[in-house]
Amino acid sequence: MKKYLFIISLYIFLLLTGSMHLAQAQDTPDASVEMADQMRADGKIYVVVLVVLIAFTGLMIFAISTDRKLTKLEKEIKSLKSEEDL
Repeated sequence: MKKYLFIISLYIFLLLTGSMHLAQAQDTPDASVEMADQMRADGKIYVVVLVVLIAFTGLMIFAISTDRKLTKLEKEIKSLKSEEDL
């Protein structure tokens, strides 16, 4: 359970630091990227951010489910080894 709390807290930390970085980048007057400005003006930047978040969330779900399956297999192997020792 501690692993999952760590992963979730890391995810939230990265999300917050990334949004803080974006907020600071918008405050500087020299930071102009035409493509990003155009996408922001058209409202498409939110679609890009949403797709990235969905992909990252999918990867996190895959990693957590794989970890659960591995933990289950490890417990099963330990129980089989303990039965053999008897």
